[in-house]
Amino acid sequence: MTAKPLPEIRPESQEFWDAANRGELLFQRCEDCGNIQFYPRNTCTACTSDKLRWERSKGEGTVYTFTVVHRPPSAAFKADVPYVIALVDLDEGFRMMMNVRGGTPDVVSIGARVRVIFETIPESGQKLPQAELTG
Repeated sequence: MTAKPLPEIRPESQEFWDAANRGELLFQRCEDCGNIQFYPRNTCTACTSDKLRWERSKGEGTVYTFTVVHRPPSAAFKADVPYVIALVDLDEGFRMMMNVRGGTPDVVSIGARVRVIFETIPESGQKLPQAELTG
């Protein structure tokens, strides 16, 4: 069986992945302009400041949009289909793409409330943020 791709952990995202392994979801906020951003970067996307701080998210949000995958992108995902990939608007003001777990794809809808859970990748032990329906 083909292994699923692993996240590429770079220096600017190391803190995010370390927190995920602790079961925490982090995002960045610019200390100069207050911009909230995700995915992790070295500079602010709004003002280019390098004064970014990590903040902890409550891990709650709303499905902005989603798709149901019926054709696996590779053999590694064959056993998972069908599965849901969603863009989730977290309550703190940033958006993440993640899988929606817990239930069949037909129960996911735009506007559904979700919470972040963490799944461990068996090959590496790294934890990945995923969404779980709350309602």
